[in-house]
Amino acid sequence: MLHMLPKLPYAYDALEPFIDEKTMEIHHGKHHQAYVDKLNKALEKYPKLQNKSGEELLRNLDLIPEDIRTAVRNHGGGHVNHSFFWQILKKDVEPSGEILKAINKKFKGFDVFKEEFSNKAIGLFGSGWCWLVLNNGELEIITTSNQDNPISQGKIPVLGVDLWEHSFYLKYQNRKNEYLEAFFNVINWQQVEKNY
Repeated sequence: MLHMLPKLPYAYDALEPFIDEKTMEIHHGKHHQAYVDKLNKALEKYPKLQNKSGEELLRNLDLIPEDIRTAVRNHGGGHVNHSFFWQILKKDVEPSGEILKAINKKFKGFDVFKEEFSNKAIGLFGSGWCWLVLNNGELEIITTSNQDNPISQGKIPVLGVDLWEHSFYLKYQNRKNEYLEAFFNVINWQQVEKNY
């Protein structure tokens, strides 16, 4: 089974003006495609691993042969992270339901959560991701480097933002704080609720 680039559930310009069309086109069509291609290449000589989903591979990295473990971690992580990311993007969806209740309970209000999440994201040195995860049933904000995924730590991703420069540099250059502010305008809270 070859891993495939998922189709976006919206057009490249659907997130304008918050995330620009050109960035989406490059991010999805070039960067994500490269992760898929390199993951498939790494798995070529291990047919049994080709039948596993990206999540299964990441959940059990210690069982991946050492000669391809780094490639699976990086490119499998890139594929899984981006496939997750595309689904949580949509304009004009307000937080509600159980996830909003859980955020309000854990962080003492949505604005506090937004500030903590943004500060954690801005504080990440280098490339990576900021996540809202379930850790033993509790919400937690974490960051991961490169394309590492919380699944590899036994945590369940609920919300995540890509902090690699390719995700924001065309529009926001070095203004990561503006990118994060824009991100909060395109979160598909219905999908986040499902993830939760």
